Amino acid sequence: MKKILLIPLLMMSLNAMAQNVMTPELLWKLGRVTPLGISKDGKNIVYKVTTPSVQENKSDTKFYILPVNGGNPTEVKETKDLLKDKNISPDGKYIVYNEEVKIEKIHGKDFYPELEKSDVQIYDGLNYRHWDTWNEGKYNHVFYKENKEGATGIDILKGENFDSPQKPFGGNEDYIWSPDSKSILYVSKKKSGTEYAVSTNTNIFEYNLETGKTSNRTEENLGYDIAPQFSPTGNLTWLQMKRDGYEADKNDLIVSFKGMKMNLTANWDGTVDHFIWSSDGKKVYFVAPIDGTKQLFEVNFPGLAKIVITVRQITTGEFDVNDLVGFSGDNIIVTRTDMNHAAEIFSYNLKKSTWKQLSNVNTATYNSLALSKTERRYVTTTDGKKMLVWVVLPPNFDATKKYPTLLYCQGGPQSPLTQFYSYRWNLQLMAANGYIVVAPNRRGMQGHGVEWNEQISKDWGGQVIDDYLSAIDDVAKEKYVDATRLGCVGASYGGYSVFYLAGIHNNRFKTFIAHDGIFNTQSMYGTTEEVFFTNWDFGGAYWEKDNAVAQKAYTTFNPMTLVEKWNTPILIIQGGKDFRVPTGQGQEAFQAAQLRGVKSRFLYFPEENHWVLKPQNAQVWQSEFFKWLKETL
Repeated sequence: MKKILLIPLLMMSLNAMAQNVMTPELLWKLGRVTPLGISKDGKNIVYKVTTPSVQENKSDTKFYILPVNGGNPTEVKETKDLLKDKNISPDGKYIVYNEEVKIEKIHGKDFYPELEKSDVQIYDGLNYRHWDTWNEGKYNHVFYKENKEGATGIDILKGENFDSPQKPFGGNEDYIWSPDSKSILYVSKKKSGTEYAVSTNTNIFEYNLETGKTSNRTEENLGYDIAPQFSPTGNLTWLQMKRDGYEADKNDLIVSFKGMKMNLTANWDGTVDHFIWSSDGKKVYFVAPIDGTKQLFEVNFPGLAKIVITVRQITTGEFDVNDLVGFSGDNIIVTRTDMNHAAEIFSYNLKKSTWKQLSNVNTATYNSLALSKTERRYVTTTDGKKMLVWVVLPPNFDATKKYPTLLYCQGGPQSPLTQFYSYRWNLQLMAANGYIVVAPNRRGMQGHGVEWNEQISKDWGGQVIDDYLSAIDDVAKEKYVDATRLGCVGASYGGYSVFYLAGIHNNRFKTFIAHDGIFNTQSMYGTTEEVFFTNWDFGGAYWEKDNAVAQKAYTTFNPMTLVEKWNTPILIIQGGKDFRVPTGQGQEAFQAAQLRGVKSRFLYFPEENHWVLKPQNAQVWQSEFFKWLKETL
């Protein structure tokens, strides 16, 4: 009798497990995997796992080693003796590092020491704040010193009001040793004040330890030069964008060789994310977006031989290849994500074209969940192009039912919409709450050729908006879509898209959610900290009355001018430390909605920037997001 009862009970238990879906609480319990490299002996992968604690409102980090061929991970207390220290010169004589140095007077007490309680800040140019931090006259500088106890550091940018590593996100990848240990190469944008704010012209500089002289290795290029790396045969390599002021330009792979600079990806219609040299120096492997995913590519380095340079895609599949960790025999070690899975470490066999998952930080969690299904769909746009649209279906999807559906508007505006995994804009979580998610690779997305990527610049309210509507209108024809319950959500440029669509959607949508979106292009131009972005994407300043392109950005393509047509509930979310899309954008939108009598709510995070990073704030974000959808959709 007991055996007969056990089977249905077991089936019920398994059924219950299969019905579990992703929740905001579970999402913020997942371990976040960051690879640190392959150990000096080549036997292990070194990585860290950061796990948020909502209760403590902080994250805990642990370090592990994992055999390169797979096996059980081992926790380690520290990693400095496991990895090759890139900060030590190849000959072992010197150490390179960075520190913040006070260069400029900014505060009132800097000018008036007797008024030490004054908290005024005084600026003579732009770059007075960046990302989420005010400029206090301090700059990141690169130092080196002898590799011995008590050695004194030498500032190789002494007195210069420039940053290296670059702010806000640069780290020790921004500086490297030359193979002969005679020089340090570093990335810097050697511009200050207003000139800094309107330019993207970073360069790679070389400081000679013997002479103390600095030379510019990329002086002729006016755009970004970043990610310096030496090949195994000693050739300086880096990523380069050509045009000053264009932060989303095509990223090419450049090799300095025998007095010439060779562009390995010049004739390839794509953009490089990051790269790693093969151990023999004959090939470069890199990651790049392609058709809604990020994949691994290789390009040969011909040297002086008369060999055609060929870019070849190595991997395919419905996933993103992200970090390039290193090599182990015929295997390249990487991280991978997809819309249902956070990053884990994998190896890919370059000869057999086979994958092996090495880390399993979150595998047990995902195995207990019913996962969403992601489908490719190709929609014809209003100008006759084929556009990839990701359609994410709820777990346990039933095509005989009707589901409320969300149009997801990606930010950027020129960033790829791939098999990413986000801890805020998590499409799996949206689907787990019973929503179909429609995520179009609209104009401006990387991975569909340079022309497709560039078409959004100076045309924010043009073809790209038609692309959004083409996507949602096409999917809404399906019997399983409840066309009376469509919502529209997005952040940054996606937030702009929400504000703009709110004025032109012709009652398609029943609700909107905009996070850190651009509401008023004119005040955005006047308050954003990286002016090069608005100069490029808007086409110029709002006072340039003879500039037809710019004037269109501040009139026709300005969501503020469409508020008279707003008639749909809208949730507006804003970070108080977002200097990219400053606080006033959200305030203006909320005030307009309220005064227009439109149902609206303002969710303000005073200590968050363009993102929401604190665990408890993230839980509030998710709770309010889905509460709003339940109220209005």
